[in-house]
Amino acid sequence: MYFLFFILLVIAFFSCILFHIRKKRIIKKIKCMDECQKCSVIEELVKPFGYCYHCRCGFFSATLDAWQRKAGYTWFYDYMAPRFQMVFDALPIYFDYRGRTWLIEFWKGQYGINTGAEIGIYHADEIIAENAYKTTLFECASDEELLNCSLTLCDANGDCVKTCQKHWWITAFLTGCFTQPYDLCLKSTLTFPNGEMQSAFIDGMYRAGYTQHDFALCGLSLTFTFLRQKKTDYNLPTRFWRRFSQWKNKISCRLYLWVTKPFQSSEDRILCLYYCIPIAFRKLLRMRRFHKRCHKKRRCCRRRS
Repeated sequence: MYFLFFILLVIAFFSCILFHIRKKRIIKKIKCMDECQKCSVIEELVKPFGYCYHCRCGFFSATLDAWQRKAGYTWFYDYMAPRFQMVFDALPIYFDYRGRTWLIEFWKGQYGINTGAEIGIYHADEIIAENAYKTTLFECASDEELLNCSLTLCDANGDCVKTCQKHWWITAFLTGCFTQPYDLCLKSTLTFPNGEMQSAFIDGMYRAGYTQHDFALCGLSLTFTFLRQKKTDYNLPTRFWRRFSQWKNKISCRLYLWVTKPFQSSEDRILCLYYCIPIAFRKLLRMRRFHKRCHKKRRCCRRRS
């Protein structure tokens, strides 16, 4: 028994030495790279996951042709999210427009070791009854249905990240930051193609519990600040998973900062994580990777019923 413990201790000791030597080489390698090289490597690494990296601002965002576009959206994704270390506040706005039920949803919170926000634009093929919202699989907006969106995410310290694009799913994820969802403020601006769609969206906001004092209009543009959820009636399992996942997220953020400690910039830290622990790097980019598994599980449940 003691001999086995001694062997494990020796293995752990030499593993630490080898990791230290390897990390020194990685640090040297990264320091020899210029900014263009770093950005190019990161871009190449994150593209298969449906994201791009903004070097000047240090955040990830979704690409227009991201694979997540094929998955669409259903309420079940949000329900399962805390079980995958994604703890966020969500605000879905449903509204009927030209023979279809549309959904524009806002998210802000913690996605693993990323603090981030999202705005997604979806629709059904027909008008959906309100009691069927949570069981409907919404399709992502097509290229002809994209909206001009801007997103500004600020934390309690006043640090902000901004992005603006014509998109179906505009996002911003900051790596290595840990934040509670209620400490985040999401300010967004949506520009609609016509007054009819804008009015329908405003009606959806009224049904969600908001008033005309909660948003501002400028022509066809609507600016809205998402600070707190109107309803937080989580059941017991969901409350458990949210707290447990946030505990794991906090520890993961600290480990990330420790592993990448020699560096300060986001690019250097991300590359350091990739070269040191590739598995952890891939997990970093799975902000919405669970969509496929959730959808498969949901289909299996339907077959059984």
